[in-house]
Amino acid sequence: MNKTSKTKSRRLDRHDGRKADQLRPVTIEVDFVPAADGSCLIAYGTTRVICTASFSPGVPAWLKGTGRGWVTAEYGMLPASTGERKSRPIAKPDSRATEIQRLIGRVMRSVVRMERLGENTITLDCDVIVADGGTRSAGITGAYVALARAIGQAQAAGRVRPGAMLGGVAAVSVGIVAGRCVLDLDYIEDSAAEVDMNVAVTSAGRYVEVQGTAESGTFTHTQLDKMLALARRGCRRLAAVQRQAIAQRR
Repeated sequence: MNKTSKTKSRRLDRHDGRKADQLRPVTIEVDFVPAADGSCLIAYGTTRVICTASFSPGVPAWLKGTGRGWVTAEYGMLPASTGERKSRPIAKPDSRATEIQRLIGRVMRSVVRMERLGENTITLDCDVIVADGGTRSAGITGAYVALARAIGQAQAAGRVRPGAMLGGVAAVSVGIVAGRCVLDLDYIEDSAAEVDMNVAVTSAGRYVEVQGTAESGTFTHTQLDKMLALARRGCRRLAAVQRQAIAQRR
């Protein structure tokens, strides 16, 4: 490789050596919380989130008597997850956590047939133990694994009707850093990004959520298309990891 090629190759690498379209190492450890109906520990690089799914009888008042179930989510960050201690939201609600848990709930409901759950509620808890960027995306991807395993167990036990899951869903961040579109931003990239976007995509390739903001400057239609293409490819790779995790025996 000549000097020019070496210089070009270095420019294509990110601070951690990844290419623009490369995910961080992704691992999913299922049954991480044995008492939960479904659970996993998901890692996007050094970001780690514990995701659990818990069945409970009954539904919100507005659903009583309909025969339909409900899926909801809660999200939080442990005090030491960011290095500098984060206070627990005891007296004052954490608006960021509230927004993210609503996002996770919306995304999960998009892949569940509520009429097949019966009047049961599934609560998904996503607790961040290490935050290095992409916690909401990791939460969505891990929550789906916990949900799918919980529903699979419930179907086998006759607690819910077959076919409760419509398909899969995963999420990943994309953005523009130093003028380049990149996949799966860690904290260093996220804090310096000109554009930051979170995208949730179903196993059928359909979008559930696209949340994007220009942190500095603006972005073009061409850049948007490129970021969405990166997100779709990233979610396809994440879906393969999810399928392997869901298929593991208890």
